[in-house]
Amino acid sequence: MTTNLNPYINFRGQAAEAGDFYRSVLGGTITRSTFADFGMPVEPGEEGLVMHSQLVTDGGLVLMISDVPAKMDLTPGNNITVSLSGDDVDELRGYFDRLSEGATIFVPMEKAPWGDYFGQLTDKFGINWMVNGGGTPDSPTE
Repeated sequence: MTTNLNPYINFRGQAAEAGDFYRSVLGGTITRSTFADFGMPVEPGEEGLVMHSQLVTDGGLVLMISDVPAKMDLTPGNNITVSLSGDDVDELRGYFDRLSEGATIFVPMEKAPWGDYFGQLTDKFGINWMVNGGGTPDSPTE
């Protein structure tokens, strides 16, 4: 078995909604378990929060997501950037376009000085994303 490094994003009560959104962006299958599923001690009303969720795409992307109980510290957005990169610029542009729903776009997905296509945004959940694709897209939108 190989060793993998996967982004793991924490939320405060939005993990299920965020997971569903990212599945709509990236495709794939999502699994989730709540704190109640494992009998984990949390504050009353938090039993249904997501303890662990994993999105796995057909292309091998893995994104892990959970809710943070109220007794734990959480500063959304400023502690993680998720990077999507690869050779299929059209696929990556599609991800960027879908992530753009309700997002703040800092760098539109366009030709970058280093020759790739690059875009950067903060999605509607406050998560920072960088999308970088090498090569020439089949259908450029410059």
